[in-house]
Amino acid sequence: MKKEEYKNKFVEDEAVGWFSIDKSLAKLYPNQEPKHYGTLIKYMLGGEDPLDGVSIYKSKNQKEHYHFVSYGMSSLYYDLKNCEEDYSGWGFEFTFRLIPFDGDTEEPKWVISLMQNLAKYVFSSKKWFEEYHFIPANGPIRLNTETDITAIAFVEDPEMGTIKTPNGKVQFLQMVGITTKEYEQLKQNPKTTETKKLLDRLKKENPLLISDLNRK
Repeated sequence: MKKEEYKNKFVEDEAVGWFSIDKSLAKLYPNQEPKHYGTLIKYMLGGEDPLDGVSIYKSKNQKEHYHFVSYGMSSLYYDLKNCEEDYSGWGFEFTFRLIPFDGDTEEPKWVISLMQNLAKYVFSSKKWFEEYHFIPANGPIRLNTETDITAIAFVEDPEMGTIKTPNGKVQFLQMVGITTKEYEQLKQNPKTTETKKLLDRLKKENPLLISDLNRK
């Protein structure tokens, strides 16, 4: 979008990118108000957490699960500098799907900490994630838990895909929990084609790639 058009269409205190994400989610969950966890001090104001917030939806698609969506890897607010760029901010937002776990007595807020840690890595290293990248969690993805899920691979969220916003494109990049054995195999042959093969194999029984901490 050209700068003049952008200035005419939006006002400076408008959450232009945020509204675009909300609009996309409203199509997927038309009658649901998500549980939203926001940060107390925004990163741009000196806060420690790069993500301004994470919304948690309850999905019944394929199998009952939690669907997490981050706000903060893309440009969320009025952004005249970015409006003519191809991608908004880092170009993506994190998502994650999780089968309810017996150890969680309330919403699994540990996922929010996991997303914030990945966001901190991107903001500090200036290295971003793309589809078919993978990364170790340096232990169980849920701390102090007996689980084989100790790493994460990334794939475009099968329901949310990529959207165009006035601040540029945003891909919803889904975090998929993988086992130690799967991670070690990818580490030996870290080509994106190998990660794709693994995720395509998992998709056969689990099309939405919902993470399950009990998976062996």
